[in-house]
Amino acid sequence: MRDGNTSVVTEFIFTGFPRLHEGGLLYFFPLLFIYIFIVTGNLMIVFAVRLDGHLHTPMYKFISIFSFLEMWYTTATIPKMLSNLVREHKSISFVGCLLQMYFFHSLGNTEGTLLTVMAIDRYVAICSPLRYSTIMTPRLCAQLSAGSCVFGFLILLPEIVWISTLPFCGPNQIHQIFCDFTPLLNLACTDASVILVQDVIHALAILITSLIISVSYIRIIVVILGISSAEGRKKAFSTCAAHIAVFLLFFGSVALMYLRFSAVYSPFWDTAIALTFSVFAPFFNPIIYSLRNKDMKDAIKKVFCSQKAIHVSSK
Repeated sequence: MRDGNTSVVTEFIFTGFPRLHEGGLLYFFPLLFIYIFIVTGNLMIVFAVRLDGHLHTPMYKFISIFSFLEMWYTTATIPKMLSNLVREHKSISFVGCLLQMYFFHSLGNTEGTLLTVMAIDRYVAICSPLRYSTIMTPRLCAQLSAGSCVFGFLILLPEIVWISTLPFCGPNQIHQIFCDFTPLLNLACTDASVILVQDVIHALAILITSLIISVSYIRIIVVILGISSAEGRKKAFSTCAAHIAVFLLFFGSVALMYLRFSAVYSPFWDTAIALTFSVFAPFFNPIIYSLRNKDMKDAIKKVFCSQKAIHVSSK
């Protein structure tokens, strides 16, 4: 599309994908399997918490919300990745690119906020166990969950609206496998200093959030180490081990992706880091929360085995 002598970009081309003749289909099926596993695994967690009364506690309710968000977080990017792997023309419209960025990062922000809430929940449970039930009431849990979602989706809206007003006059090649802030802003016909400001704001948000969570878990570990009995220490640590693992996985991949500052990676490492952040980290979360959690495993077995028994008896 042209306006006078200026070319206006209406779509973007992804250059991070292999072409069909370069083995694009070889990547399609593993990615499809991972996506199905992520959606199925998180759905199982959501239904297990919903249907098993023993899991109607703040900790498991937060886990189920996190799992629900994970399904949509991956859905914001992976289906488009799959379609681009089997298409010769690997493109996305300007509006589609903005929407993908908005939902992907809004869901990611919501998850980061929820991980902070979960860290505070574990802090109260272990450091003030006698006051836990009076502090973490169902009403407060609902408010914290809703607040995480509202904050996650509203905080990014002004930035997306601002990006939508920038002039994009070519080229239109995004050197990535999904739409992201820095690769997109590099294509804008505007002052490059805005990219630095945007990077600093994102870095500060990541560092502050991870610092709050880190302080909470460090305090928790100190309290656990002060428990006299080995059995007590093991039981206390088991309630937050999965949270710590997911926190390290989530913010570790986020740090690799967005705390690089002036560091420049090769296209291979750029794609590998993007896959770690958007695909592999969500892939391991259901494993951590189900296979590494006895209560969750028992609930999943009970819920789905009972459903199977009902189905068989009805025949």
